[in-house]
This record gives sequence, C-alpha cells and structure tokens, in this order.
Amino acid sequence: MKDILLITPPFTQLNTPYPATAYIKGFLNTKNISAFQMDLGIEVILELFSKEGLTDIFSSNFELPSSNSQRIYSLKNDYIKTIDAVIGFLQGKNPSLARQICSVNFLPEASRFSQLDDMEWAFGTMGMQDKAKHLATLYLEDLSDFIVECVDENFGFSRYAERLGRSANSFDELYANLQNEPTYIDKITLKILKERVEEVQPKLVCFSVPFPGNLYSAFRSAQFIKNNFPDVKIAMGGGFPNTELRDLKDKRVFEFFDFITLDDGELPIELVHQSICHSELVSESLFKRTFLLQNNEVTYVNNTTKPDYKQSEVGTPDYSDLQLQNYISVIEIANPMHSLWSDGRWNKLTMAHGCYWGKCTFCDISLDYIKLYEPIAAKTLVDRMEELITQTGENGFHFVDEAAPPALMREVALEIIKRKLVVSWWTNIRFEKSFTSDLCVLLKASGCIAVSGGLEVASDRLLELIKKGVTVEQVAQVTRNFTESGIMVHAYLMYGYPTQTIQETIDSLEMVRQLFELSVLQSGFWHQFAMTAHSPVGMFPEEFGVIPEQNEITFANNDINFKDKTGINHDKFSFGLKKSLFNYMHGICFDYDLQDWFDFKIPNTKIPSDYIISCLEKEPDFNIKSSAKVVWIGGKPTIESFTKSKKGNSWKMMKLSFHDKTESFDISLEEEKGKWLVSALEKVSVYNENKITFSQLKSDFETQFEDFELFWYSKPIATLRDFGLLVL
Repeated sequence: MKDILLITPPFTQLNTPYPATAYIKGFLNTKNISAFQMDLGIEVILELFSKEGLTDIFSSNFELPSSNSQRIYSLKNDYIKTIDAVIGFLQGKNPSLARQICSVNFLPEASRFSQLDDMEWAFGTMGMQDKAKHLATLYLEDLSDFIVECVDENFGFSRYAERLGRSANSFDELYANLQNEPTYIDKITLKILKERVEEVQPKLVCFSVPFPGNLYSAFRSAQFIKNNFPDVKIAMGGGFPNTELRDLKDKRVFEFFDFITLDDGELPIELVHQSICHSELVSESLFKRTFLLQNNEVTYVNNTTKPDYKQSEVGTPDYSDLQLQNYISVIEIANPMHSLWSDGRWNKLTMAHGCYWGKCTFCDISLDYIKLYEPIAAKTLVDRMEELITQTGENGFHFVDEAAPPALMREVALEIIKRKLVVSWWTNIRFEKSFTSDLCVLLKASGCIAVSGGLEVASDRLLELIKKGVTVEQVAQVTRNFTESGIMVHAYLMYGYPTQTIQETIDSLEMVRQLFELSVLQSGFWHQFAMTAHSPVGMFPEEFGVIPEQNEITFANNDINFKDKTGINHDKFSFGLKKSLFNYMHGICFDYDLQDWFDFKIPNTKIPSDYIISCLEKEPDFNIKSSAKVVWIGGKPTIESFTKSKKGNSWKMMKLSFHDKTESFDISLEEEKGKWLVSALEKVSVYNENKITFSQLKSDFETQFEDFELFWYSKPIATLRDFGLLVL
C-alpha cells in the first residue's frame, strides 16, 4: 500500500523511461511520502508485442484493406513464432540472436523492408548487433502498420490518439471519444492499470502527461479509476497541462480528474497529498498552481505562501519500480541523433531548471519552465549521477535541458574527470562562442558523445529576429570545434518563420548543405515553424507580421493557426528540405543543384559556394583572458636530462615523454624551464582541487624567467596544447 501511484500513460519512448515520475518520486522520498511509479506505456507495448498478444490480435475479426496487411496476416504464424525472441533481443537479453536476425529467411518481411534497397550501403558502417536491431525495428514497424490499418488507427510506438490532444481548443471531440467503447489498446491498458491499482491501493493517482500523444490514455485511465475505485483521488500534471491547459474552463474535465497542476510539480503534489491524507493537520486546503472544481466551477487555486523548492532540495530522481530491464532499444539509421534517442538506456537529469538565454521569440519563454533559470551545483549534479549509476546500473546520461549552460557543463566535466567516472552523456545547447575548441576537448574527455542545438533558420537576419544570439558564422565555428573533438552535432532546423522569404529558405538550405559537406554537422532535422500561445510571436503577433486565428478556448491552448502576411505557402518546401537533408546526412548528393530537390521553380541561392569554408578559415583569437583557467588533462611525463652542444657551447636540456591513450610524444626544453613545466603541470592537473588561472601561471613563470608569452606560444607548449593542456 502506497499513498501515491505515479503513472506515465501510453506512449512515450520504448528504450528508456520518461523521467517525470522518477523526478517526482525522488522528491517525495525527501518528504517521506510513499509512492509507487509505473510506465504504463512500456507495459502495454510488451503485452501487445508478445506471443499471446499477437495470437489475440490475429484471431480477431477485421478487414485486410491492403496487400501489405494481407501479406502480414498470411505470415501470422511466423510473427507469433518470432516475436518473443525478437523482443528479448531488443531488451539486450539474447545478443546471440543477431546472426539469426541478419540471416535471410528468419524474420517475416513486409513493406518496411523495402527501404533496405535504398539503405543497404549504410550497413557497411553498422556492426552485426546494430544491423540486427535495425532489422528487428523494421519488423516491429511492419506489425505497427498492421495494427494501425486493421486494429486501432490511433496506435503509434511513441504516441496514442495524438490528434485528439493536438490544438484541442474544445474538449468536445476528446469527451465524445471517451464515451465510446474502449479500444483494443484501451483494454490492455485498463487491465494492467486495474491490477496495479489493486496492488498499490493508492489514495492519490498522479498522471504525468508530457505530450498530446499521452492525453487520451490519461483520460481513459482516469475514467476507469473513477468508475471502479471511486474513493481514489486523481491528479494530472506534466508538459501537456503546463503548456496547453493554462486557460482551462470546461468543467467536464473534472469528471475525470480532481486536480490539474501546472509547472514544477513538487510543491503542488505535496499540497494535494496533504489535502487528501493529512487534512486534519491544516485548517484550510492550500494549493500551488492547481485547478479544481469548487462550487461547480473550474477554479485556479494558488493560495499557499510557500515557495517552490530549490533544485538542490528536490532530491535525486528515483527510478525504482520501473521495469528498467524490459525497455527495448530500436535503431533507425536515417538520422544519427534520432538513433541515439531511441537506442540504449539513458538516465535523465537536468543541469539547470529553465533556460539561461530565455530570449528566443518562437519559444515559450513566458512560462516558468523556461523563464525561471536555476542551475544545479556541479558537485551535486555529479553526486546524483553516481547515485543513479548505483541505482540503475546504467552509466549513460541524457541531460534534458532547454539549453545546458556552457560554464556549468565545464564544471560538470571537470568533476566527472576528477572523480574518474566512466560515463557517456549528451545534451541540448546553444551554439555560442563559449564552446571553444579547448572546452569541447574537455567535454569529450568527460564522456560527452553528442550535442544538439538550434541553428533554426540559417539566415543572420532571421536569427536576429528570432533573438537566437548567434550568427551562422559562429554556428559553423562551434560545430567545427565539437566535431574535431569527436562529439556528434545535431542541428534543429526551421522553415516558415514569420516574414521568411523563399530566397531565405533556399539560402538557408545552401548553408546547411555546406555545413554537412564540410562534415561539421552530422545530424539534423527540419521542422516547420509553429506559433505557440506563450511565445513572443504568439503573444505579440502583430510585431512579427502574422495574423492569428482567434478561437474560443475552453480546453487546450498552445498551437495557434495563423496567416503570414507574406502569403508564402511554406508547406510545399517540406519534402524537398527533408529529402535533401536525408542525403546530406549520409554524405551524398552535395553536387546536386538545389533545384533538384523541388518539383517547382526556386530561385538560385545567393550564398557563395565557399561561405562556410571562409567562416572556418578566419584566424582564431589568440588573446587569452587573464582569468581563464588552465587545466592539464594528460598524465605525468617521464623525464630524461641530456646535454646539447653547438659551436663549442653546451647546456643542459630536459626531455619530457608523454603517453596518451593513442600515441606517445616528446618535448624538449632547457632544463630549468623543463623543471618549471613539470611543476606547473602538477599544479594545473585536472585532479588538483585548486584551479590555476592564466595570469597566476604567467606570474609564477616570470618569478624565474622572462617573457611568458614567448614561452607559451613556443613549439613544445603548442604540442602540449594539442594533447590536453587546455585554457577554459
């Protein structure tokens, strides 16, 4: 028996739990509030994609509307026979099956496998395990296509009935669907839910709803609990209500939920729990950012004076109860970053609450989850990483920041290296000039494997209008720094931003082509601009030349339909932009004319063919801030003294021999300077608690010698700079 049952409704990710309930459970632990959490999505998937599940599906009555569904149905015995083994393989429990999967005539194949003719060349860079994962992924996608076509049109691996939650200004359609008989997926969902509620016996069930594709299942599950466990109270929080339900007015929503909370969930849930479980301790019910029904009216209550908890007070996310060993890793090879997202298991953490930049005009910067910026101390963050490694057995981390702060990333990297932790991590960033070549080398040394960031529209005029705070030149240089250090770079790309011209769209594509051709970008994704209610564009549309469609809001309010005063139909660029990017990501078709990607006339680009090269060839700034930290991430040298003679003169020299993971190298200096350098490397070692600044190093040198700059820019130091002597 637990006070609270935390649920992520179907569906989010297949390979790793969505972290919201783990964050909340970690907080509840600090308050000694008992809670159990479940990812209902992965449990439904595993029941659906099992021998029993497929046997049940294929024995149902349905029409076979296409030749593809007819083929899959005719191969039903092969699917039923192989499904458990394939799922076990994707869970990492049966790696020896890879050879079977890669052999001909093991997996039944339907339409998804027709992609292999186009992608066979990609397998040259994939190992046996990855190739087998990709083939198994296609096999599951074939089954998914069958389910959508014949069983439940709302099904998707990472979403369910998403259309009912998208831009639903009115509750009418969703409410009407909830009056229908439960769907096939619903029945599986509700069977598992019933068992868990009976087992946990909670007083409060909290649904975390991050996306529109979780909304319907949350309501269907809440409806079931209301009908079958009427004494249990039900709350909803998470990304969807935080962004979409701020203008909620429809009281029918409270036929399903007792409470809907906004923004950071820790204090709202604590107070809701208090009102249910400890109402005798307080004279009146106090709430934080909570909708409820009072006097038959939807009421927003925010009557506590208690402030939200600081990030240092919310505890370490707790992944216990979640079936970590049962998540399945899938591989799609079309997009390297999407592959990283869906393959492997990642502990999710946040470096900082909110966004340190908080100015982008397309972003929901008016909402607390963006505008309230609060970083977590590096030592606290790495403490949490160590706790999660112990708890989950996984040492991969996805920092789910809006934009991770470069200064904090540096401190976290230093702390990881100092503690000699072996971790892999990735995060979202802004492509700002703070990401120097040296900082990227440090991040790589700490285990950073990838970053994603918003290039958005690769046009300096539009980047300024967006208030992105970067230029295309800066993005090129930063992506080069990451790439040369061995960190994969993914760019979010945007088209259709207000006032964007056709010329700017084509010029943006040419910028992207050059970035991929020069291999400073490895992954990207184009999305069409969407106007949201809580962004500057949504709040002040007249300033951006757009005319919004005004609808009455009684339920969800986020995406806003609008007309751009330019009158351009940006939809028509979608296919060409995405097709070109697919090819660029795989290193081909750079010599194609941009016109080849579109079946309508486009203007010639105005971007010179060597524009990005010229950005990368600009001389670096050799000025070093006196306050910059100097850090050595290499090892101790072996030392050998020798005498050098020339024209009858001789003097003592010192040879320092270094070994890094891949090669060895030597440098030679005058003996006294060599002794100073050995001592200095000890002082600036990454393992030394006291960090030395450039000015302190210079002062120390000049107590014995002259002209530190001449020494610093000498060949021996330049060699050390190539092997881990960093200025941060």
